[in-house]
Amino acid sequence: MRAFKDTNMPWIVGWMFFCLVVVAVSSARGANGEVVLLELKGAVGPATASYVMNGIKDANDTKALCCVIQLDTPGGAVESMRPIVMAILESKVPVVVYVSPPGARAASAGVMITNAADVAAMAPATNIGAAHPVGSGGAEINETMVSKITNDIVANARSVAEKRGRNAEWVEKAIRESVSATETEALELNVIDLIARDLPELLEKLDGREIPGKGVLETKEYTVRTVKESLREKILKTISDPNIAFILMTLGMLGLYFEFASPGAIFPGVLGAISLLLAFYAFQTLPVNYAGVLLILLAGVLFILETQIASHGALAIGGTVSMFLGATMLFDYEVSGMRVAWSVLIPTVAFVSAFFIIVVALVVKAHKAKIRTGEAGIVGETGQVIQVSSYTRGKVRVHAEMWNAKFSQPVEIGDYIRVVSVDGLLLTVEKRPEP
Repeated sequence: MRAFKDTNMPWIVGWMFFCLVVVAVSSARGANGEVVLLELKGAVGPATASYVMNGIKDANDTKALCCVIQLDTPGGAVESMRPIVMAILESKVPVVVYVSPPGARAASAGVMITNAADVAAMAPATNIGAAHPVGSGGAEINETMVSKITNDIVANARSVAEKRGRNAEWVEKAIRESVSATETEALELNVIDLIARDLPELLEKLDGREIPGKGVLETKEYTVRTVKESLREKILKTISDPNIAFILMTLGMLGLYFEFASPGAIFPGVLGAISLLLAFYAFQTLPVNYAGVLLILLAGVLFILETQIASHGALAIGGTVSMFLGATMLFDYEVSGMRVAWSVLIPTVAFVSAFFIIVVALVVKAHKAKIRTGEAGIVGETGQVIQVSSYTRGKVRVHAEMWNAKFSQPVEIGDYIRVVSVDGLLLTVEKRPEP
């Protein structure tokens, strides 16, 4: 037994060591050979910030090779951009921001996110820039406040650019002067690090690149894992879409109109209140022009007044014009690159206008219609004498109801009469020819 142990022990130890090495290498390759892909599209808001931060955390937790943020944004809220920048700077895994696909852009907040990346890349036919801060209403804010905000953003952006070894002067111009650059200009100006046609070419060019403090990237063999948005992030992002925000506001106005027009209906009021709250949430995450919001609210007031005042359609026309103008200027396209799509704006305005035109027509018809209830509703109606108590008094049947009557001329039982006036429960009637 001892001889067996002395003879085979080295081989057993060696085999175990070999297996451990193989397992360790396989585990390392599995952890380090994965590329986590995040797709940041649309405006930067709370939903996109949550998505990107969770994605970067996922890449760090799984010790991925790197995290690629595929970016296409017109900009967004500074409050949502800052957490993304902080998450990129704090990441232990290299973060690559890739402005793609062709035609995409990194505007406004997108400049800061790209500037913070360990590696900044762009696809052909893309652009970056125009990062001047604007107010939440899409318009210029007052001189003192804009100076404070701009200086704060510039200081932060320059610090990050210098840390990454990029052109801090250009980044400052993008913020102060809203300058923009194509992918080739950005590469020449040292705003980005490389240009790549697609993701495979990007990863090929990243292979062998040294990331300060994070080692050398080895991307010859990799697997790409795309991180999807959670249900919560999808819902918040959907609500923050300019078209959805406009539709929610319209539904909110209609719901509240129905509730005020028919108190106690409950459902329209609840739906309208929820829609308005969701719309105002979206407006907080989007560069909204509040002049547009006020015009849309004015349209709702004009439509409601049209149902109460006989303006012969003038108020309805004013409401339609006000709603159309409000929708077109709800988002400043020149500043934010966002607006309500014509395919949504025109049908929505047409539907709301048609709805209120129909309501107005029904109201006018109801006003012109003959009154059929109450005392006034019986005047002019016909009936028949069923009892004669005296020369001027008796009873008549009108609408299958028995009424005391005062005769304006002699009548007999069975004669047909017409109601002239009503005094309490007494009808004044006159004789009429048989029908």
